[in-house]
Amino acid sequence: MPALPLSRHLPRVLLAAAALLPPAAQAWWNDDFKQRTKITLNTSAAGVETHEAVSGVAIPLRLHSGNFDFLGAKPDGSDLRVVAGDDKTPLKFAIERFDGSNELALIWVQLPVVAPGSDKNTVYVYAGNDKAAAEPAGAVFDSGTAAAFHFADGSAADHTGTLKARAPVTIEPNGLIGPAARIAGSAIEWPASERVKAAAAAPYALSLWVKPEGAGGSLFSQGALELVLDGSQPTLRLGTLTLAGGTLAVNAWAQVAVTLAARKATLYVNGIEAAQGELPPNAPAIEGPLRVGAGYAGLVDELEVSTAARSADWVRFGQAAQAADAKLVAALTQPRDSAEGESGGGGYIGILVKSLTPDAKVVIAILGVMFVVALWVMVTKAVYIRRAEAGNDGFLRRFRDSVDVLGAEGSGRHPDSPLARLYDAGCSELTKRDVGQGGAPLSGASLDAVKAAVDANLVREGHRLNSRMVLLTIAISGGPFLGLLGTVVGVMITFAAIAAAGDVNVNAIAPGIAAALLATVAGLAVAIPSLFGYNYLASRIKNISADMQIFVDEFVSRVAERYGAR
Repeated sequence: MPALPLSRHLPRVLLAAAALLPPAAQAWWNDDFKQRTKITLNTSAAGVETHEAVSGVAIPLRLHSGNFDFLGAKPDGSDLRVVAGDDKTPLKFAIERFDGSNELALIWVQLPVVAPGSDKNTVYVYAGNDKAAAEPAGAVFDSGTAAAFHFADGSAADHTGTLKARAPVTIEPNGLIGPAARIAGSAIEWPASERVKAAAAAPYALSLWVKPEGAGGSLFSQGALELVLDGSQPTLRLGTLTLAGGTLAVNAWAQVAVTLAARKATLYVNGIEAAQGELPPNAPAIEGPLRVGAGYAGLVDELEVSTAARSADWVRFGQAAQAADAKLVAALTQPRDSAEGESGGGGYIGILVKSLTPDAKVVIAILGVMFVVALWVMVTKAVYIRRAEAGNDGFLRRFRDSVDVLGAEGSGRHPDSPLARLYDAGCSELTKRDVGQGGAPLSGASLDAVKAAVDANLVREGHRLNSRMVLLTIAISGGPFLGLLGTVVGVMITFAAIAAAGDVNVNAIAPGIAAALLATVAGLAVAIPSLFGYNYLASRIKNISADMQIFVDEFVSRVAERYGAR
């Protein structure tokens, strides 16, 4: 039967594409949800370029501390909702993993259509509603997907849960997309099923991710179709047809895909066409048990078998989405009260604060306390020094204007003056010796004793002037190191989360690292003002200390001149 003209399908394609594209002004799907993660899929030339609409494709969305606020979501992820770019259309999704304690999640979402050549294909993941009940898992794979295996447990069941491996499978917890299957030469086998059967020359497609630990082995086989590693080169065999192309590196993840449609067979490696050939006239049907990994050693993840035609753009887009290609996938956390518009407005600090790891929050809280203490020291010490300088000026005028060295007024009139307190200490020693009351003149030993008493008070006044200055030195030297500690630990946690989630693009790394750097910024914000304040206060304290030493010598000299023995 001839294909229907494109004009018959175009209105539906445009409507579906419009659902993924964001509206001109950002809305909020439901006010009960306090946060959302905006995920943009760039299919333009600057991203992973596609030339035709891709509809019904299921992609994994990786959530972690860098792009999702787990503290604001329910611990089991039951408040997650996925909405299209129009902020109105709920999308089918299924949660494969949600680990609130380790801040990792993996959800599968079916996209109604992805517009080609656009950097505005948008999906929103909503959360933060304590009253929300768990959403039943939707059928995220389209009707053309016969079986999809995530290898989430030892049964290696497909997406329907009905097609299971004949024997338990060894699971590697951290694969490319969640868990993966570990194979050491013995194949994983699933029984034959009508769902995965394709008649001769009928549409058929398969894709799987592999991480070989050596050369050779069978990657996949089903009846007459076999995909093997010939050394390090993927090779497809189907009846008399043999296609080979591309190279798989050892200990590196790669996707291998095969499509059969319109009597053509195409082999893809990492989304790029590696070989193509015509199906032979007597091409056999594809049926029988599924086998993965006979004679193969390494990891296998995300096996998908389809009985529908898959285009080159479908393969390219699916590979990039599953690999979390940074050129394709960008994610951004948006709190309810600071959702940005399409113009890309501000709110960067809020995004960074939302992305802070718990350890960085603790470090920044400590640095905040240090800053408050340092600020308090600088303010109180500056006030104290200003009063001391003013008191010293007033006292010195009276002291130098008085004819009798004992006739000046001390701390009673100048309570803030350190010089006045030194003067009172000296006068107290002189009073003990009846100086100025008709007593005998002071001997050299008595003058030394008076000077020693005044010097002792000089030391005490010095301690008083320098009290709490050590808190500023702690802020200066300790603040940057404490901030650096928060940054290093935050970066470690970010990379650990990325490794566990398998999301290795810059959009996953950037928010966590940028947020971790806030700890270093906080440390410098504490140290720099403290450094300036310390140096300023220390110079003024040094001047007051010099004035006190000069005053002691001046006081003792005048006492010796007036009351000393001649």
